Amino acid sequence: MSRKTNIAYTTSIITMIKNPRLGHVKTRLAKDVGDQKALEIYLKLTDHTRAVLESVSYINRNVYYSEFVDDTDAWSSDLFIKGLQPNGNLGDRIKHAFAEVFEKNEKVIIIGSDCAQLSADHIQQAIDALDNHNVVIGPSLDGGYYLIGMDANYDFLFEDIKWSTDSVFEETKSKALDQKLTVTEIEKLSDIDYIVDWEKYGFD
Repeated sequence: MSRKTNIAYTTSIITMIKNPRLGHVKTRLAKDVGDQKALEIYLKLTDHTRAVLESVSYINRNVYYSEFVDDTDAWSSDLFIKGLQPNGNLGDRIKHAFAEVFEKNEKVIIIGSDCAQLSADHIQQAIDALDNHNVVIGPSLDGGYYLIGMDANYDFLFEDIKWSTDSVFEETKSKALDQKLTVTEIEKLSDIDYIVDWEKYGFD
């Protein structure tokens, strides 16, 4: 399913996105603003994520779609290696992406696509952190994380996690420390899941 780009580096960034369909994205946010507005916000967030990734130099970029690989969208196949997420929970899908991307990269970072505060500086901080640590995490205000990166494929970090709860970050960090991995954190940011998040941390 992967698409090839022209240049290969030793660091790769992954993001996983949903194919943008009305009523199928930002469903928690949609309860407050309706499906159409939720879709508009989702597209703004993915546009922002894509622009951030495009602004970071000397990396491979990977985007994994939820339903089908879209060769006609704004994620250029010249800049992004495209893949398809498998069935399963979030942990299964993250594990799949890391396993594929680690085949050709030494450092791999995955980011969410719904963080309006994310910047190229956060990505670069994470890349640099992996020179001296096994794992880097960007925690989110809701107890999860918007970024996690590794210097090897520690796929156990995504097993038996209570996804979509306020314990995801702490569970993941504890798993890493229990296995004697070195862990560092970058700035805590907010995901956009509810209207209050958008009003405080969004673009409008």
